Amino acid sequence: MNNPAPFCTVVPPHILDRLAQHEDPTVYGPARRTLEHDAQLRTQRRITAVRGAAAPTGTPSDQPDRTIYDAGHRETLPGTKVHSESDRPTGDASVNRAHAGLGATFELYLKAYGRHSIDDSGMPLIGTVHYGEQYDNAFWNGEQMVFGDGDGELFLDFTLPVDVIGHELTHGVTQFTANLDYFGQSGALNESVSDVFGSLIKQYALGQSAAQADWLIGAGLLGPGIHGDALRSMKAPGTAYDDPQLGKDPQPAAMDGYVRTSRDNGGVHINSGIPNYAFYLVATALGGNAWERAGRIWYATLTGGELGASAQFADFARLTAATARTLFGEGDEISAVLKAWSQVGVPAT
Repeated sequence: MNNPAPFCTVVPPHILDRLAQHEDPTVYGPARRTLEHDAQLRTQRRITAVRGAAAPTGTPSDQPDRTIYDAGHRETLPGTKVHSESDRPTGDASVNRAHAGLGATFELYLKAYGRHSIDDSGMPLIGTVHYGEQYDNAFWNGEQMVFGDGDGELFLDFTLPVDVIGHELTHGVTQFTANLDYFGQSGALNESVSDVFGSLIKQYALGQSAAQADWLIGAGLLGPGIHGDALRSMKAPGTAYDDPQLGKDPQPAAMDGYVRTSRDNGGVHINSGIPNYAFYLVATALGGNAWERAGRIWYATLTGGELGASAQFADFARLTAATARTLFGEGDEISAVLKAWSQVGVPAT
C-alpha cells in the first residue's frame, strides 16, 4: 500500500462546478476559490511521495489524543494550536465541535469495533478550523482534518455535522486498511464507506436506532435559503437537495442509474449512492442499532484483508455476503445482505 492517500473532500466537485458558473459573484466567488484550492491540493497529493498507509507506530489507548488548531483564515497547516485533549471547552464553538466530533469518531470505532483510532495504533487526531476565506469544504489530507467556515449563505460551518467529521476521518481508516483506489467503482466504495461510518458515528452519538436515524450526510450544513436537507441521502439517493443554485442531487440508488463520467474521479461522489442504499437496506431490514450487525459486516469487510484496492461493487457485495455468513451464520443477516445488493442491481453471489 504505497499509493499517496487521496485528497478527500465532503462537498463533491459537481456542486462546486455548478456554483462556479453562477452570475452572482457572492455565489461564484467562494465556489471558484474552493475549486481552485482543492484542485491544487489534489495535484500536490498525486506528485508527492507521501505514503498512503505508513506502518502504524503509536501505542494503542482507550483514550483519544486530540489537538485542535486555528488556521486564522489562512491556508497554512496546521495553524496555531488552540486546544489540547485535557483542555476545557473554549469560547470558539468551531473548536469545541471539532474536538467533540473527533471524539465521537474515536468512540464509535473503539466501542463498536475495538479499533484504537484511525490507524488502530493510537494515532493522534488533529483538526484545523477556520481554514481559508469562505472555504466551502472540509477535507482529510492523509494526516489530519481541516474545516472551512463556509460562505455563510450556501454552506455553513463545516464543524456543524458530526457525520461530516466522521466521514472524513473514515477516509483515514480506509487509507490504513483496504486503501481503496480513488477512482471509478473502488472510489465510489471509498466514498460510500465514509458515508456509512459517518452516519453510524452520528447514530451512535445520538443513541439512534436504524429506524430513528435520518440517514442524511451533512444535515445542517446547507444555508437557510437552500432547498435541500443535506449533501446526500442514504435512504433515498437523489433526493438530498433540489435547488436553483446547487442543482438537483444526481445520485442513483441502483445500477440501472449508474453514471459514467470522467469527472470527479469517475463519479465517486455520485455512484456512491448505490452502495449507500444497499447498506441502508441491510441496516433497516435488521433493525436495532445499525452499528451492531450491518456495521460489523461492513467494518469486517473493509478491514479483513481480502478487499482489494481496486475492488468493484460486485467484489464488495460478495465479500459482505461472505462476511455476514462468517459472523452470523445462515440467518437474517446473510438474507438481508443478499436481498439488499439484489435490490440495487449488484450481484453478491
